[in-house]
Amino acid sequence: MDIRIYSLLEGARSARGTAVIIDVFRAYTTAAVAFSRGAEKIILVARVSEALDLRERGAGSLCVGEVDGIRPEGFDFGNSPFELSKADVAGATLIQSTRAGTTGAAAATSARRIYVCSLAVASATARAVLADAPDTVSIVAMGDKGKARTDEDELCALYLRNLIEGRPSDHDAIRSLVRASAHAGNFADASKPWYHPEDMEMALRVDSYPFAMRVAREDGLLVARALRA
Repeated sequence: MDIRIYSLLEGARSARGTAVIIDVFRAYTTAAVAFSRGAEKIILVARVSEALDLRERGAGSLCVGEVDGIRPEGFDFGNSPFELSKADVAGATLIQSTRAGTTGAAAATSARRIYVCSLAVASATARAVLADAPDTVSIVAMGDKGKARTDEDELCALYLRNLIEGRPSDHDAIRSLVRASAHAGNFADASKPWYHPEDMEMALRVDSYPFAMRVAREDGLLVARALRA
């Protein structure tokens, strides 16, 4: 198995084989929380306008996401795992749009299969990838808006690679490095209330959910579903 680590939107466009799109802060932690609360599926889109249009057409019932970290006008929820942990989404179809995570999934057009991932589902994602046994795995750390690398996504990519290759990693070390990162400072900044402190704590609960999140095209849409062993 050839495992390659890429970064940012350019990396998503370069992904081949099985692509794993990583967004720890916060898209794919938010998605994992939604699935843990019983969401049926999540439609992933790059643009806010597309999300709103799909909800208007009845493709989904709730819009989740952000622009510059902030919930867009007309959306039901921000890109916040803490918000979703309090939401009644059982059986719901969500529509998610973010500047990094969902944009990266939409950009991975050359991949044969796509998973979306955060630290919360890394071990389950590794098991799913190993079960698929692809020749090539492209792990993509999406970073800040798909334009600048961030420690949490790069570390998650390395952690996932180690899991697939059967090497152990220290969860506490991962958490310590992420807490010391520049991006983590958003969650302690009182001038940015849309970054709830609990969002970071939830994102750092490594392997807290026992499912992977597999993406497939359904009626022309990118749809993520929880894949349980």
